[in-house]
Amino acid sequence: MDPMAAIRQTFFQECDEQLADLESGLIKIDEGDRDPETVNAVFRAVHSIKGGASAFGFDDLVEFVHVFETTLDLLRSNRIEATQQVAACFLRSSDVLADLVGGAREGSAVNPDKVAEAKGELQSLCEAAGGESDAASDADFADLDFEPVAISLDTIFGDFDDSEPEPHRYVVSFRPRPALYAKGNEAFLLLRALGELGSFRVACNTADTPFLDELDPEGAYFSWTVHLETKDDARADIQAVFEFVEFDCDLSIEDENDARQDSVIEDVEEPAVFVEEPKLTVTTHDAQAAAIVREAAPQQPQPQAQPSAEPRKSEASSSSSPAPQPTIRVDLERVDRLINLVGELVINQAVLSQRVSEAGLSRASSVMIALDELEQLTRDIQDSVMAIRAQPVKPIFQRMSRVVREVAAITKKSVRLVTEGESTEVDKTVVERLTDPLTHMIRNAVDHGIESAEQRLSVGKPEEGTLKLSAMHRSGRVVIEVSDDGAGINRQRVRQIAVSKNLIAPDALLSDEEIDNLIFAPGFSTTETASAISGRGVGMDVVKRAVQALGGRISIASRPGLGSTFSLSLPLTLAVLDGMVVTIGEQTFVVPLTAIVETMQPKKESVHLIGSGTRLIRSRDAFIPLVDVGAVLHNRPSLVDPTTQVALLAESESGGRCALLVDEIQGQRQVVIKSLEANYGRVFGIAAGTILGDGRVALIIDVDGIINSLRADSDAAEGLNLAAE
Repeated sequence: MDPMAAIRQTFFQECDEQLADLESGLIKIDEGDRDPETVNAVFRAVHSIKGGASAFGFDDLVEFVHVFETTLDLLRSNRIEATQQVAACFLRSSDVLADLVGGAREGSAVNPDKVAEAKGELQSLCEAAGGESDAASDADFADLDFEPVAISLDTIFGDFDDSEPEPHRYVVSFRPRPALYAKGNEAFLLLRALGELGSFRVACNTADTPFLDELDPEGAYFSWTVHLETKDDARADIQAVFEFVEFDCDLSIEDENDARQDSVIEDVEEPAVFVEEPKLTVTTHDAQAAAIVREAAPQQPQPQAQPSAEPRKSEASSSSSPAPQPTIRVDLERVDRLINLVGELVINQAVLSQRVSEAGLSRASSVMIALDELEQLTRDIQDSVMAIRAQPVKPIFQRMSRVVREVAAITKKSVRLVTEGESTEVDKTVVERLTDPLTHMIRNAVDHGIESAEQRLSVGKPEEGTLKLSAMHRSGRVVIEVSDDGAGINRQRVRQIAVSKNLIAPDALLSDEEIDNLIFAPGFSTTETASAISGRGVGMDVVKRAVQALGGRISIASRPGLGSTFSLSLPLTLAVLDGMVVTIGEQTFVVPLTAIVETMQPKKESVHLIGSGTRLIRSRDAFIPLVDVGAVLHNRPSLVDPTTQVALLAESESGGRCALLVDEIQGQRQVVIKSLEANYGRVFGIAAGTILGDGRVALIIDVDGIINSLRADSDAAEGLNLAAE
């Protein structure tokens, strides 16, 4: 890869992180957080994007970021009050900034009107605060008839004193924090850059250096005092040297000319190491240099008692902020390859276990004990590797904040998004494929769920609607909920629309839950005219199909006048599966363990035949369809006697139940999922495939597909109604 392309890619990756931090901080400000560190974090995010964009020549991006940064600086200096209106302006600007970053990445243009509007809002804030607005441009002076005229100052002021001007003397105090080193910066380079501005002397203060047994390898204990002499005013140049580390160090710049006082190097607290210009050889990473500098420093009396060292330790720790968690960037292809190899390791471990079991060795033999340890180690390796792909849902939740703002602006509603469980982790593939269904659900909730301000006030609700997005781990799965405090589902209207679209019969008897689930029917929509938000003949069935494609399920809970909650239950990963290995005829299948409620041995008196061959089994005072999996999958020609089989009571992701008849249960096993559709084709009743320990391919049963086919059959639907009664 081209080195510049790699650096450019890294820049955009860091931009994504900075944009996430920016939006997170702005949301906190919008919610009333007035902590100065929050404001500083927001400013740093914009400032960092500006530095990188300038280096790559993204002029449009730099121009907008400069205005944004100027306005945030006024907020940071308390010249702009952090009201909700100001925070809303900043959030809109962050959306535009994200668009500009995306445009720079893709090489595409961003709507100039949108950029100009956001820029105008920021400039208005600057002007109201009396700060620089950057509104003036060359165009503002286009009508001026101006030509430069050379004049001689001697004719005005007479002869000048050609004596040497008084030099400018500065005292720069510089103390790095651990974060400076953690980000790959070096104090040596900064000091060397100062030396290029003029003649200088440097004093390294080592007074805060602890003893070796108290030394934090990632700490920062040195500070420097630089005496710099320049011919001209160099304050701006000095500040430019520390521009990209100003938030990771303690810095002060004192102009001795302004203070009318002289500072001498002898005033620096001992011990100190002096480095005379031009040879600057200070080693900068404190953890490595502490012992060396202590040796080079003038000898100091050793402490006589241990307590004298304690204040030194606490002082150092109090002045040092904890270093950020070290991370590395790894190509996703490498991670996927590692996961595939671990999957093969799991399969080979299962093969080895199968071979040893066939050899008839005792469980107490050394080989079996070692094999058990290998199995546990393999499981630990697999869990650790899968954790590498695990990502918090925070990025996608933050993306939904923008969706809420945009839809609320279009519908002219006041909506606040509240998020919970942003640190909940799930497989990267699941996170990526969640974006579209969540976006559709959020837009639907704002457009259809939450009422207008007038309607809310008329029923005693606050003018601002609340939309809650939460995530949590539950029973080995991740549950994501989208809830609102709107009007809830208008079941009468939903039923009328379903009848008009021939989705149900006019005289159909449906429960409230069944009416609510009609919104997932293909083509169902409560919007009569298409808009920029919804109503294009594509309803929530898109969401349902996307969730089911992830091996998940979606459910609704709605209360008229109080709001609705959509719950998504998803697997933590799409790569492995805990399943029950069963035998049907001469074939081996795997049933997802999460779909199995219980197992039972059917008795003759509990099996009932209704309609045209539909069989039901009575379980816990309910009648459940009995499905001969072998017959459904054409694995055997005819139905078998259920009393000679084992019944697996299974539940689909949509809540339907059935009893799957299998010949025998072999055991429970974790299997590696292999896509059947990608490698062969789509097969009814089969979700995927896997490789067993004996090397054979086993098919994973699609419980959802089988139950949904039962619901499509009228006789089976009658049986399900009996079960409901």
